[in-house]
Amino acid sequence: MGKLRTLMLAASMLVPAFPVQAQEMELRGNMNEPLVPDIRVQQPVRSTQTLRALADEELPPETGTAQGIDSLVDAPLDETTPPPVPQPRRRTATVEEPAAEASPNPRAGAILPEEPTRQNLREEHTGAIEQIRRAPEDDPFAAPGMRLGTFLLRPSLEQGLTATSNADGSATGESAVLSETTLRLNATSDWSRHSADITGYTTWRKSLSGQHLDEVRGRIDGTLNLDLERDWRATARLGYEASPESASSPIAIAGTASQPLRHQFDGSAGIEKALGKLRLGLTGEALRTVYEDAKLSTGGTLSQKHRGSTLYTARLRAGYEISPALTPFVEIEGGRRIYDERVDPSGYSRSSDRLGARAGTQFDLGEKFGGELAAGWLRESFDDDRLAALSAATIDGTVRWSPQRGTDLHLRGSTTFEGATAAGESGSVLYALRLTGERQIRANLTANALLGFDWREYSGSDDRDLIYTAEAGLTWWMNRYAGLTIRARHETLDGNRAGRDAKTNSIFVGITARR
Repeated sequence: MGKLRTLMLAASMLVPAFPVQAQEMELRGNMNEPLVPDIRVQQPVRSTQTLRALADEELPPETGTAQGIDSLVDAPLDETTPPPVPQPRRRTATVEEPAAEASPNPRAGAILPEEPTRQNLREEHTGAIEQIRRAPEDDPFAAPGMRLGTFLLRPSLEQGLTATSNADGSATGESAVLSETTLRLNATSDWSRHSADITGYTTWRKSLSGQHLDEVRGRIDGTLNLDLERDWRATARLGYEASPESASSPIAIAGTASQPLRHQFDGSAGIEKALGKLRLGLTGEALRTVYEDAKLSTGGTLSQKHRGSTLYTARLRAGYEISPALTPFVEIEGGRRIYDERVDPSGYSRSSDRLGARAGTQFDLGEKFGGELAAGWLRESFDDDRLAALSAATIDGTVRWSPQRGTDLHLRGSTTFEGATAAGESGSVLYALRLTGERQIRANLTANALLGFDWREYSGSDDRDLIYTAEAGLTWWMNRYAGLTIRARHETLDGNRAGRDAKTNSIFVGITARR
């Protein structure tokens, strides 16, 4: 036993003088295999940083022990204490941290003990919803309209007073103060392929003082556009108008208390086909005119049935598209006017055949400029040979121009053949020209103006009428739904027939409500 104790003491003297450093080196895996088996309790394999911390915590220096001296060697050896049992030698390997792979999710990385990380990170605050600003509207005072099925309706009601120097616009008219009420309606479809529009108005004027006047006039129009397959397009229109016959009408009825009421029905249907740059079109129209009986100043009525007629026409057009903005065309027209009564009270058969031709051009430069202008010749020959044919040069067209945003100008010209009732007269030709403009001065202030020029030539004589019209108005919108309107109007009729001259000045002040 003495020899064995001596051998054990000698073996213990061979242990390295710095066991703590040796342990650290062993953990790092940079030293060779130890000469003395590792008798410490095995620990689970951990990362290098974790093992460094555990090494410092598990092996603190003991009190009274010199730095670098292992307490295992310095402990007194008791004879009764058996020698420590050698543990199986453990291969020391470097435990390396795997390289963190790039991950699109920042939460998928390794979580280190010394830097704890929350898994339920809060999303970045982007600001309160109520602080999001909306884009300003183009027209904050525009009428919003109201939805009815697939149509957007924009109705309006205008009510005001009119002070006029000539209530009925005749040569013998007198001043009056009138109550004037106008109801307007506009409906537009929002279909993806086809389109439809409906516009209409009705006006009621009644005297409050001065010359007696009580009249109602109105008109409604509907248009349907169909975009068919294989470059085919179809258009259909219907219209109705009811109004007292104008005091400037070429037909003067003596001894009447008021002009007779005229009803006018019109409709058309057309089809167009594009063949490359060639444009072909065929349109049929019908115009029906009916007059009610005229009221005589002495009481009773005077029948106007003999003036009722229906005009049927057909137009064939051929055009060639020089460019998307310019398409010249030629057009021929043929038709028949049929009177309700074959012979009028004067004994004339006024039904007639109609034939005409015109040439013009369509132009379209986008929203800024576009329209159509045409000039030609039109002739109507009567069934009664005693009546001279009515023929004249024609000018027709519409032009729209928007020189700048908020300003719209429209020019419209037309040529109309008017009938007659006097014995031996064939009728008259009326050339009408209208220029209208609207300017949005401010978002809530709109100005509008109208200039009109009418020239009438009577067939078979040198008689003529010249009519000037001018109008200007302002509307101040208090909000989207209500505005104040003021309008001034002047009209002059200058003719070389006796009892035709007349002048009218009027001013209107009222309020407009719309939806």
